[in-house]
Amino acid sequence: MKVKVIPVLEDNYMYLVIEELTREAVAVDVAVPKRLLEIVGREGVSLTAVLTTHHHWDHARGNPELARLRPGLAVLGADERIFSLTRRLAHGEELRFGAIHVRCLLTPGHTSGHMSYFLWEDDCPDPPALFSGDALLVAGCGSCLEGSAQQMYQSLAELGTLPPETKVFCGHEHTLSNLEFAQKVEPCNVHVRAKLSWAKKRDEDDVPTVPSTLGEERLYNPFLRVAEEPVRKFTGKAVPADVLEALCKERARFEQAGEPRQPQARALLALQWGLLSAAPNK
Repeated sequence: MKVKVIPVLEDNYMYLVIEELTREAVAVDVAVPKRLLEIVGREGVSLTAVLTTHHHWDHARGNPELARLRPGLAVLGADERIFSLTRRLAHGEELRFGAIHVRCLLTPGHTSGHMSYFLWEDDCPDPPALFSGDALLVAGCGSCLEGSAQQMYQSLAELGTLPPETKVFCGHEHTLSNLEFAQKVEPCNVHVRAKLSWAKKRDEDDVPTVPSTLGEERLYNPFLRVAEEPVRKFTGKAVPADVLEALCKERARFEQAGEPRQPQARALLALQWGLLSAAPNK
């Protein structure tokens, strides 16, 4: 299983997942169909489906044009508000594309119909992959726009039960600001400091920070660490959902107080990841 990481718009990611034996491919969160189809053509693969995590414009805006250009293309997701949706998926449903399995995980909070996708391949040593949209970001999570803190907590808790080696491919490049907030929450966390130093170097080189792994996220992502004493102490709360809600409010204040970052040129890049690779191949 090969994943093409495709930066688009200001800080979004869309993805192309390729089953290398059959050359069948699935796209995730198509925002710029022209760029996707350029890569599909260059890779020589057959695009069979689109997995959309949620209905927001920057994740689903490319669906109508892609459906027009590729009649019969399956556009899948959990929310009827998704543009050009051909079939609505249910929590726990499993799909298959060649040797690639997809488990659909409903993860409400950011939106009520947010779906994350857990992928693995038969007889393959590569670790599984999670396409988490705006539910789980590197060192953070999406804003809770349509759900409760309890729903968001349950969604993140479910994702946190996946294997620690799972590669996390999220919907946005917000890693640096997320880690700066994580450092405010846990200033003594050595994993946060190390990841922040790494992310700053990636930012200077204008290189994406995805993927991370779930095992790593548990070490530095405060939204997956709501049961940890330093995070509870920072929020002044004890119940995990209350800790999460307080974190979201503190993060909003943190973002409002910060200086806006200039958009990076990552949208000009398209990086290829073999899931066991240590570095992307340009």
